[in-house]
Amino acid sequence: MLTAACNPSFATPPPPSNLRLPSPPTTTNNRNEWPHKILLQAFAGALSFGLIASPPTAASAAAAVLQSPSPPTDLCREEEEAVSVPEEEEEDRVFTNEGIVEEAWAIVNEGFVDSGNGRRPWSPKEWLQKKKDILQSPIQTRSKAHEVIRRMLASLGDPYTRFLSPSEFAKMARYDVTGVGINVREVPDDNGAIKLKVLGIILDGPAYSAGLRQGDEILSVNEIDVKGKSAFEVSSLLQGPNETFVTIEVKHGNCQPVQSIKVQRQLVARTPVFYRLEQVDNGTTKVGYVHVKEFNALARKDLMIAMKKLLDSGASYFVLDLRDNLGGLVQAGIEVAKLFLNEDETVIYTIGRDPQFQNTIIADHAPLVTAPVIVLVNNKTASASEIVAAALHDNCRAVLVGERTYGKGLIQSVFELHDESGVVVTVGKYVTPNHININGNGIEPDFSRIPAWNDIDKQLSQCHKQKQG
Repeated sequence: MLTAACNPSFATPPPPSNLRLPSPPTTTNNRNEWPHKILLQAFAGALSFGLIASPPTAASAAAAVLQSPSPPTDLCREEEEAVSVPEEEEEDRVFTNEGIVEEAWAIVNEGFVDSGNGRRPWSPKEWLQKKKDILQSPIQTRSKAHEVIRRMLASLGDPYTRFLSPSEFAKMARYDVTGVGINVREVPDDNGAIKLKVLGIILDGPAYSAGLRQGDEILSVNEIDVKGKSAFEVSSLLQGPNETFVTIEVKHGNCQPVQSIKVQRQLVARTPVFYRLEQVDNGTTKVGYVHVKEFNALARKDLMIAMKKLLDSGASYFVLDLRDNLGGLVQAGIEVAKLFLNEDETVIYTIGRDPQFQNTIIADHAPLVTAPVIVLVNNKTASASEIVAAALHDNCRAVLVGERTYGKGLIQSVFELHDESGVVVTVGKYVTPNHININGNGIEPDFSRIPAWNDIDKQLSQCHKQKQG
């Protein structure tokens, strides 16, 4: 586990215009003493979610940005074979101590991406041998199984890939984006068309209790056909006020009938957005100040509300405070960045196990605000927060003020095991729109202190000229 020396929070001195900005609470804790804030998008594998993790003890997350494996070609036959196994027998097999260990091993085998922090590159052959060695002897207790998983994951040399106890994993439900406890991902079929499938589900969540299962294809949400829609669009359709109902039409497998299922939402996230209007320059300039503590399921929606209210109040500049924001849902960070970017501008690039495959994520709509932005950062601005900071900076939408950011550029997924414990596994990497590798480096700010507004305008103007060549 990585550790870091204590550093006081970055305290912003008042600019010449007397803009008053609060500093986040100072902390004297070591990084390895931070509370676990596992920030995830949704669930799969029995529960996996594409996420970007924050510093070692604080993972963060995003929508599925990595390619999913193609489904098997003979789905009907395989499903019929699976049905032939008695449910009780299958549950007994999975819930054995050896079964739990093998389940964790298989998750790594399927999607682990070597972060480069280990002593030597990850080898599928050596990983297979490790499983054989581990399972040579019986594992007598569940606590022993958990310890075996911890050691097995530690051998990867990746500080972000780790085991979660059932109590640690249980804290994650408040980061469910959909509110019904599923992860929706785009999966290509054999003909190249895209299906929207449940590639993860909270075992005791609303969707599971109502009858949805991992692997179900989603056909419609509240009678809205989802064909042609993105996974994020479908996740947005699933969202709604707490304890309201959403009707999901699904197809259980390739050979099963279509079923319409009514699911009650259970959204438990709290708003991470705090904002106010500041009047500076003797009241002649209005500045909208917004502090985002983390990127959870409510970040985008609540930030939109805050920004619109500040715009309506006459804000001509904005301060986005990301200090001490350890990260959050990758998709939430991406969608927040899009609120400030022009259509077709690059938000981020992601890379999976195959380094030749690079996915480009772009803004797909006009920006909510076009006014200049100051982004406050410090050495605890990490992961999804760095995505937002880099996207706005590299697209000449904001200047960065404060300290060099933490430097977390790896993507994690979180998977629930069948005994309600879990594993966090590195499944990808990301780079900024300017092709800068953040991991281990961080982002250098433009200013250490808030500059005068004309200096901000000058900096952004120079940035645009450089981009235009």
